[in-house]
Amino acid sequence: MPAPDRMLTHLRQALALVRATPGRRGHTVSLENCTDVLVAGDLHGHVGHFQALLKLADLAAHPTRHFVLQEVIHGKFRYPKGGDKSHQLVDLFCALKGQFPKQVHYLPGNHELAQWTNRPVMKADENQNRRFEEGVTEAYGPAFGPQIYAAYLDLFRALPVALRTPSGVLITHSLPAARFLPVFDPARLETEAYRDEDLQAGGAVHSLLWGRDTSADAAANFLRKMGCDLLVSGHIASEDGFLVPNDRQVIVDCAESPAGFVLFPADRVLTHAELVACVRTL
Repeated sequence: MPAPDRMLTHLRQALALVRATPGRRGHTVSLENCTDVLVAGDLHGHVGHFQALLKLADLAAHPTRHFVLQEVIHGKFRYPKGGDKSHQLVDLFCALKGQFPKQVHYLPGNHELAQWTNRPVMKADENQNRRFEEGVTEAYGPAFGPQIYAAYLDLFRALPVALRTPSGVLITHSLPAARFLPVFDPARLETEAYRDEDLQAGGAVHSLLWGRDTSADAAANFLRKMGCDLLVSGHIASEDGFLVPNDRQVIVDCAESPAGFVLFPADRVLTHAELVACVRTL
């Protein structure tokens, strides 16, 4: 683990770089200088999968390749006293953002939203929010732990929730359920400051990060509102590491093995079949 004061510096630098990402508009990013994109499924603290994906991305050798991490926190890996280790992946993102500020992106999921809005996520009778905060204190101590935890929350609030490629592929954690689509307003994602209602059930951000509707109609209507043709998302677990629920969408999942990801060209228009053919597993 880096020294706590050094970690705070990395976090603050990463926050500034996230806000300065080229193509950013509010909490959306139109990827610039982009020929291909590697999108990881939900990582949930899996450092091993992150390391393997980073090696595959080979960003130094591919300066126009973009690397997208997705839903990093709340995992199964624990410190001796029971704290969640998944903050380590946030730390690794911050270091990587500093090295490749224009190529590396972190999409928050419903777990990051729950953490920064203090709405507990329960799993196997454990409060995932509390375990995460305990892990930060266990790693960085009672003096620096609260400061670093507060910096994580600032980062989560600032992260983009939607990325667009030049070729019309949209990358989000999920998509709103059909019943929320009529009132879903993409303009709410393009603001720097969210309203409280954006983060409530049915609000633009909440519905985008929590929705589980994989119907063809929902995907088509969502993409129409977002001005894109195809969707790469996460949020839904898969024993195979990926799902193809309809003719507009691919879902990837990196929380377990096999771990699904997609590496696709972004400088030309793709068919859905071509996008599916780009899916790989670890």
